[in-house]
Amino acid sequence: MKQISSRFSIAVHILSLIATSSKDCTGDYIAGSVNTNPVIIRRIMGMLKKAGLVDIRPGVGGASLLRDRDQITLLDVYRAVEVIEDGQLFNFHDEPNPHCLVGRNIEAALRLEMKEAQSAMEQRLAQVNLSQLTAHFV
Repeated sequence: MKQISSRFSIAVHILSLIATSSKDCTGDYIAGSVNTNPVIIRRIMGMLKKAGLVDIRPGVGGASLLRDRDQITLLDVYRAVEVIEDGQLFNFHDEPNPHCLVGRNIEAALRLEMKEAQSAMEQRLAQVNLSQLTAHFV
């Protein structure tokens, strides 16, 4: 089974750390908190910068948020790190048997259900901002 990439949870971790830290959030500092390789942090930070969520200061300057915490939703983060391929959370298996009643109809039967499930998830992510999330870290 294919899972959603861990980039989303790492990106939320990065933004939460930047939002709540009194220290300069350098790549090494963030990597230590996430407990992962700094290369992964740099890659995700680049995605967050491209999406206009963070500013990265070269050298040892660290990173800062480009928007207020209450203006960054989990949906913004989800979209920034390209969690899904081609905008589709759910994929269909390749080439079901067209001679089988189920095989030739399964995609059409499931497509709307999958689209509605993805929409519901995205609506939920849009309702939670970074400020609300970081309130749990008290």
